[in-house]
Amino acid sequence: MLKLFALNRSHDFGKRVASSIGISLGTLEERDFEDGEHKARPLENVRGADVYVIHSLYGDEGQSVNDKLIRLLFFLATLKDAGAERVTAVTPYLCYARKDRKTKPRDPLSGRYVAGLLESMGVDRVVALDVHNLAAFQNAFRCRTEHLEARNLFVSHFMPLIAEQDVVVVSPDTGGIKRAEQFRESLQEKLARPVDGAFMEKKRSAGVVSGSAIVGDVQGRVAIIIDDLIASGGTIARTAKACHQRGASRVFAAATHGPFAAMADANMALPELERLVITDSIPPFRLHSRATCAKLEILSVAPLFGEAIERIHAGGSIVDLLD
Repeated sequence: MLKLFALNRSHDFGKRVASSIGISLGTLEERDFEDGEHKARPLENVRGADVYVIHSLYGDEGQSVNDKLIRLLFFLATLKDAGAERVTAVTPYLCYARKDRKTKPRDPLSGRYVAGLLESMGVDRVVALDVHNLAAFQNAFRCRTEHLEARNLFVSHFMPLIAEQDVVVVSPDTGGIKRAEQFRESLQEKLARPVDGAFMEKKRSAGVVSGSAIVGDVQGRVAIIIDDLIASGGTIARTAKACHQRGASRVFAAATHGPFAAMADANMALPELERLVITDSIPPFRLHSRATCAKLEILSVAPLFGEAIERIHAGGSIVDLLD
């Protein structure tokens, strides 16, 4: 028996997932107490059920990242205590995934610590979307994991926009080259013609990002900048300006997750960037400028998650889904 729940801050996304597979969300109670504590419990029987809990772990105006994380942890443990046969955490955006290695002495490995917390609640599986470092994500967990990708959604979106124009896929830094290359290969296969690749130089020192060189030819081509997320938007803005200065005919940007912190609203408004494409893993609630919102397009990953949940429940293949 499949049961699907979504905690309150992810309820709208959960409804879209449930609708995509023709079921209803399970009912639950979330209650906040005067002292800041809270509780969540299912309002229907979950004994012996295969239960999936949707919660996207980003901070918003009402709940911090840490608040959302602990609410998810407690609800997962509650389901296990209530007799659920199998519990899967479905995290469209997985917090702390970027902190996957030690960059300074005595640095934390926060992504691994989050994995330990989820496992300590008895979770059987974690489903995530386009994490920052796939190898680190897979190695952090001892329970089963499923990694979904938005790449095919982006390919389908951009194909009619670029038509017969020459295209170059640009990684905004060297760390994202593999991600950009996978997107380039998928786009090339669908277009049945060559698609070039390029990447942007990026140097970081004491929090200051510099570097303006692009390795690869963007002259006269439609440049598609691809990344996993946009936080401040500074890296995307630098890359868009560099592509424009080097003669790109049009500049698009796509990222799976859009937390859009700090100066992202202003950075994404730059005129060199024609189109900005994200998914609904995080609502773009921090974007307000007319210039940014006019170029913003949001692709829904709810059907992707719905299909993944159905396949996991039935023992189907996630690899075939992503192919």
